[in-house]
Amino acid sequence: MAPKPKLNKIFPVTCHTKHVGPGSTFVAIKGQQLDGLLYVPKAIQRGAAKIVVQHDAIIPPKIRTIIEQSGIEVELVQNARHALAYLSEKKSDYAHKKLKIIGITGTKGKTSTAFILEHLLQSAGYNTALVSTVHNKILQYKLKSGLTTDQPDYLHQFFTLCTTQNVEYVIMEVAAQALSLHRVEGIYFDAVIFTNFSQEHGEFYTTLEDYFAAKCMLFKQLKPNAQVFVNADDPWGKKIAKNHSNFSSFAITNKKANVSATIINAKKALQLEICSAQKTYNVHCPSLFGSFNTYNILGAFCIAYSIGIPVEKCAQYMQTFVGVPGRLQLYTLKNGAHCFIDYAHNPSSYKAVLTTLRNMTDDLIVIFGAGGQRDHAKRPIMGSIASEIADTIILTSDNPRTEDPHKIIEDIYLGVAQQNKHKIAKEVDRKKAIKHACDIAKTTSVIAILGKGPDEYQDIKGRKTKFSEKDILKEYV
Repeated sequence: MAPKPKLNKIFPVTCHTKHVGPGSTFVAIKGQQLDGLLYVPKAIQRGAAKIVVQHDAIIPPKIRTIIEQSGIEVELVQNARHALAYLSEKKSDYAHKKLKIIGITGTKGKTSTAFILEHLLQSAGYNTALVSTVHNKILQYKLKSGLTTDQPDYLHQFFTLCTTQNVEYVIMEVAAQALSLHRVEGIYFDAVIFTNFSQEHGEFYTTLEDYFAAKCMLFKQLKPNAQVFVNADDPWGKKIAKNHSNFSSFAITNKKANVSATIINAKKALQLEICSAQKTYNVHCPSLFGSFNTYNILGAFCIAYSIGIPVEKCAQYMQTFVGVPGRLQLYTLKNGAHCFIDYAHNPSSYKAVLTTLRNMTDDLIVIFGAGGQRDHAKRPIMGSIASEIADTIILTSDNPRTEDPHKIIEDIYLGVAQQNKHKIAKEVDRKKAIKHACDIAKTTSVIAILGKGPDEYQDIKGRKTKFSEKDILKEYV
């Protein structure tokens, strides 16, 4: 077996001092919480040969003195984030241009669609790489993922590594913030999937329209003849379709779509009939649950078919798909109860996931919280949705970050209607909440642990400590 591909720790261009080494260019970026200018002394200490600063940045006197004493070259640029992207791609010798890049955007479903598509392409014999929320991957080798879409300094080193491993297709989740913050600036896509759109990231975007406009920036970065695949059941997807001539659509209810599906069974393993080019194909997905996954399958099938993989082959490959880490990941307890870990963390995801699980049981127990320093407006909405659908709810901590977890729980509780308040228990300790749910579960119960999915940590007061929901469940399965 070939050795595992590894990224160099030192980048030729970077915005993070941990990647600075002798000869590196350090780009000082002002973030939402930290200002890269404050790290210039450390970059110089680590051997940076050049510092790139935005023209309107105010350099503190102490740091200006350090720069002058070091004699290091300083370049002023109009936009530091643009500079990071373009300098990074130049230093990688434009490695991304040697790859076929598929972008997946939307509020939810990006990760599942990406994993399904990766499986289809690999099953068909293609060499692939993956950029996702769960992990990044080159061929069969996993690399850690810090963000849904990483910074351009990392991405271009990743692309370089892909070229050394003979990767042909890179499947890439593209977050709205990655587009707004120019992380994929200069990268052009061979195909794009739009999964859906709903409320999210209210901490970053003032309005839904602003958030949607950010998503749509991706469609300005298409290669000639690139295809766009749009969810035609989503009202926002219809807006995209109006503005792009070279698009195809997929849907469940809109039978005028290029590819459509009929759900045969969604209560347990998902069974579908997919109609494409007036032909019908039976698709059985033993590792996927819930009708909402139909859209993820359709989007992935559309791309695979456009590449040249027959639909009947895609259907065959789905038999061996093992699922997506932290997306309705099933654990069966010793007493026969089913427990699902899922990444759902916004209202539309709650509705989709909990409706699916509601159909599987007469006793639905839900454990969830909400992330700190994130969209506050969605908290009571999630409380309302969960309390309408579930039988028992244990409100707990998620990643509170610097917020008070008790306050977050109360924000969620505000959305619970009076007639549903008897369903609610509050336990800020997430481990205790999970154990309590397992203790009270009956043979026919379904437990949903929502919010963190595949995460193996908890972020409390700015510190990430190990926290594994899978490990907590081990004594019960």
